[in-house]
Amino acid sequence: MGDVVTIILARGGSKGIPGKNIVDFCGKPLIVWTIEQLQSSKGIDSIWVSSDSEDILTIGRNNGAQTICRPHNISGDSATSESGWLHALEIIENKVGKVDIAIAPQVTSPLREPADIERGLRDFQGQKCDSMFSCSVVEDLFFWEKGSDENIKSVNYDYKNRGRRQDISKQYIENGSFYLFKPEVLRQCNNRLGGKIGMTQMAFWKMFEIDSMEDLKMCEALMRAFLLR
Repeated sequence: MGDVVTIILARGGSKGIPGKNIVDFCGKPLIVWTIEQLQSSKGIDSIWVSSDSEDILTIGRNNGAQTICRPHNISGDSATSESGWLHALEIIENKVGKVDIAIAPQVTSPLREPADIERGLRDFQGQKCDSMFSCSVVEDLFFWEKGSDENIKSVNYDYKNRGRRQDISKQYIENGSFYLFKPEVLRQCNNRLGGKIGMTQMAFWKMFEIDSMEDLKMCEALMRAFLLR
């Protein structure tokens, strides 16, 4: 069996928060929380940071990660994460050999614990998946959607026959905290999800990610309330 590697994509540019991936978050650069979570997770063979920013790469190296310089042509706002993972995997496999499973955590989703990553890896292997996403469960919210014609409609319940909240079927939100996939599936599908897709569950409050200063303050409050006690 090949290695289980983690690939942290962290571009230098950001519109919402300048330098978002290394902004101070509860006393550390944001990316450091992800690196430390991975270092404390069992079953991971190596941790890699891929970035077009030398500042980010330096922080990665200083905190124990191996680094990959991501080309600028796949680092812009329109670049996909898939292009970054494909580039990183080519370099990693040239250095360490075959990669069996890649884990791809999102830096801007810091509300995560090593136990979440370990559970995801167990679920992935136990369910014999080809790809997997982390999710959070919503059990008692009424969802609506608005169409292009501005008309709205209920999604997960019939408003004409409103039942009890506890009778609503579970909804699973792809929360973006981390993904797992086999490299060959990523290459074949050019997509993080393909083949047999699974999901691994996280607590609801861990689903929030940082895109704005308001998000940053909220996630810091949640981090202090639940993880830094």
